[in-house]
Parts: sequence; structure tokens; C-alpha cells
Amino acid sequence: MQLPEPSASVKTKRDIPTSERAEKLRLADAYNRSLLEASLDPLVAIGSDGKITDVNAATEAVTGCARATLIGTDFSDYFTEPEKARAGYQQVFREGFVRDYPLELRHRDGRIASVLYNASVYRDENGNVVGIFAAARDITQRKRAEEALRQSEQRFGSMLEAVRDYAIIFLDLDGRIAGWNKGAERIKGYRAEEIVGQHFSRFYPPADIAAGKPERELQVATSEGRFEDEDWRVRKDGSRFWANVVVTALRDDRGRVNGFVKITRDLTARKEAEDEIKRYAEDLKRSNQELEHFAYVASHDLQEPLRTVSSFAQLLARRYQGKLDADADEFITFIVEGAMRMQTLINDLLAFSRIGTRGNPFAPVDCGKAFHAAMENLEVAIAQSAAVITTDPLPWLVADYSQLTQLFQNLFSNAIKFRRPEEAPRIHVSAVRQDGAWLFSVRDNGIGIAQQYFDRIFIIFQRLHGREEYSGTGIGLAICKKIVERHGGRMWVESEPGTGSTFHFTIPIESRDQDESASPH
Repeated sequence: MQLPEPSASVKTKRDIPTSERAEKLRLADAYNRSLLEASLDPLVAIGSDGKITDVNAATEAVTGCARATLIGTDFSDYFTEPEKARAGYQQVFREGFVRDYPLELRHRDGRIASVLYNASVYRDENGNVVGIFAAARDITQRKRAEEALRQSEQRFGSMLEAVRDYAIIFLDLDGRIAGWNKGAERIKGYRAEEIVGQHFSRFYPPADIAAGKPERELQVATSEGRFEDEDWRVRKDGSRFWANVVVTALRDDRGRVNGFVKITRDLTARKEAEDEIKRYAEDLKRSNQELEHFAYVASHDLQEPLRTVSSFAQLLARRYQGKLDADADEFITFIVEGAMRMQTLINDLLAFSRIGTRGNPFAPVDCGKAFHAAMENLEVAIAQSAAVITTDPLPWLVADYSQLTQLFQNLFSNAIKFRRPEEAPRIHVSAVRQDGAWLFSVRDNGIGIAQQYFDRIFIIFQRLHGREEYSGTGIGLAICKKIVERHGGRMWVESEPGTGSTFHFTIPIESRDQDESASPH
């Protein structure tokens, strides 16, 4: 391949000796060869007949053919589209050059490389076109990246259109809508062609627009990268909906904000349900407070007339027992026993109503100490029944010490009362830490409970047995459940008839008085 000499001489060829000209030509060829081989891109010289006259090592690498093999062959033979390659170099001869001409080079092993060719003619010393000099730039990786990006954008677009529960909106720097998905169309009520180019503030109530809320959201997203809010938004038809909104700033490769993506969820149904639950909870709380107040007042006011009835009934029994007929004696006994049962019921009702209103403030409590206090209170019953009560190590809790003692006491008393006649009561208490709470288990070997009664036993004054079989008013377990609930836990039972029962209850590690807002009576 003949390229211009690196420097021009003021002498004519006739004035230069032959040996000197030969040396200059050798140096020029070496110089040109160095230029060719310095390039990492394939470089090719092509004659006017389309035959290759010279190549560099990069061309050998990309074709898999040696330089000697390539020289003299047709340039177009090494491409996947020979006709396109031939048309390319013919265009160079016509126009003098081509720029970024796309072709695909085929390696001898079948591999394909995407290239962009830039070529121009070169001339002899008389200005006649003698060939083409072409340089290829391998863009295989770029094309792969472009294809991957295209596929990624296609998948992303398909994903956006498939999302119907979220409005996904793209905003420019000024807050104007640049695009959105079908979910936005469903939630907002606008078609894309109606809304693209409009400012996103049209989704806000007038008061929020006047207060500058839309602009403030973009400012926060710009400075902090993200803004999140829940508030009312407006649909096309003017109706309002409760929305969760997240605005995220989009940045270019230099880290500059060049737009925003705004994701909106319609949470109206959840908001309405939460408001309904809140109203119900407030009504329930007020109802419970009124009920507890009524129970306390009613039972307290019943005490005085009941004491009068009980006192005179007992006086009748002492004075006239055996002096009247047998029916009179029986009637007096019924009156005395009924008055005593009523007194017990009223006292139990008072105890139940006071759990939430007369409880002590929560403080650190050694549950082991409450366990032993309950045993001391039941010392006589334990001795008479030969009961054996054991415990694993118990934790410290923030709780009401008196109520915790009452809880253990009621469960122990219940187990002793409902024991099997052929076996002394055995009761064991354990506690394990579980999901932010302590799970207590009180296991006994008593008569057990059928599954259909598991819920009933925790209801006030519900009894599974007659008074002739077992004494009591049926309030002990209801009190236990209410104590546990005041501490923020829950209570349940596992049991089978004849095999004993295990009462479970939880108390959170950080207990909070569930009735702390109730006013004491």
C-alpha cells in the first residue's frame, strides 16, 4: 500500500540518487506500517477493484485469517452481507468517503462482530484515486448493551402496564406529567392523552394547591431523595380518595435530578375500615367504662339492702328454728343461703369491675414472688388437698403485682377445686420468652375440659357444673382473662377430659395498662 511520504523534498526525483530514493521509500513503508499496526481497530487498504491490498494485525484477529491470505481477496467476502459491503466501498469511490457504515464481520470460526466502517479514498502523487483506506470500529459490545437496554425497557414498560393497583407517574423537573401506566388511568380517571403534559397538582384538593403542597413534595424529594405521604387526592370526576404517595427523585449519571417518579396507591377502603374500627373502639371503650361504672355502682348500692335481708334472715333462723313447722325451717334456710350466694356474687362482680378501674400502677414485678404469694393465700386448701405446686424460674415483668398474684391464685384454686378424686392435685408453672412476650403455662392433672367449652369457661358467671358438685360463682377464669387483657396479653386453654388442663397466657415484655385511660371509681 502506497501512502504519502512523511516529509516532502525540495528536490525533484531526477535530482535524487536511486539509492537515496529507495531508502526514503523503505522508511516511508516502515512509517506507514507502524501507523497501521498502532491501531487496535481493524484497518484495511482496498484497491479500485475491491481487492484487499493491505491489513493490520487487528484485521487478522477479527477475521481469523493471516495477512497473506487476506491480501488479494475481495473485501466484501468477509461480511455477513457481501452486497452491502460491496455497495459501501463503491460509494467511497463515488463520493470520496463514508462515515459509520454498519456491517457485520464474520470470523472464520463463525463468530460475528458488529462494526462501523469509516473509509476514504487515497491518491497517488498525481492526484489520481488509487484505492480506499478503511477503518472499522467494533461496536459488538455496544450493540449488545443497546439490545439489552431495549429489552429491559420493553420489559419495564410491560411491567408498568401490567400494574393496575398502583398509579406510576413520571414527572419532569417542573412537575409536568411525562408518562403514566394503566394503573394511573384506573385510579385517577384520566386517559394518557388527556393528562400528559399537565401539572400533577391537578390531583390535589384546592386547599393543598393553595398551600403549595405539590411543589413542597418535589422540593423534599429533590433534597432528600424521597417523599412519602398519606392524604386525600382528587380524581377526574371530582371524587376524593385516600392515597399513599411516594415521590422519588430520578438522577442522571452525574447525580443531577432530571425528573421524578410518583407512585400512588388508593387506600380508601383501608382508610374507611380503619375509621370504622376506630369509631367502634371508641364506642366500645366508652361502653365498657359505662358498664364498669354501672357494675360498681349497682353492686355497691345492692350491698346495704342485701345485708339487711341477710341479717334478718339469720335472725329468723336463730329465733324460730324448730319452733315453726318443717316447711318454715326449710324456707328460712333457703332465704339465708340465697342471701349468702347473692353476697358472694356481688363481691365477685365488684372484683371483676375493679380490675380495670382499681388496678395498681404497673411496676417491675418478680413473678416468682407473686407465685409464692398466691401459694401462701391458698395454704389451707393446698394442705387439705395435698396439692403439689411447682414452678420453673419465672421472669421479672412490668405488671400489677396484686393482680398477677390474683391470677396465679385463681388458676391454682381452680386446679385444686376441679381435681380427680383418686389423685392429689399436681400443678406446674412454666414461662418461656416468645415474640416479644412471656408465655406462661399453668398445667394441672385435673378432670379436664371438653373442647366445646373452651370459650365458655372465660365468660363471667358461666358454670359447667352444678353448685352441688363444685362451689363457686363461675367468675374466677373470667377475672383471670381480664387481668391478662389489662396487661396487653391473651389467654386460652388446652385440655382433654380426664387428662388435665393447661392454661396459657401471655404478657408482653413491655406491658402497658390497657385501661390506663379509664377513670377510677
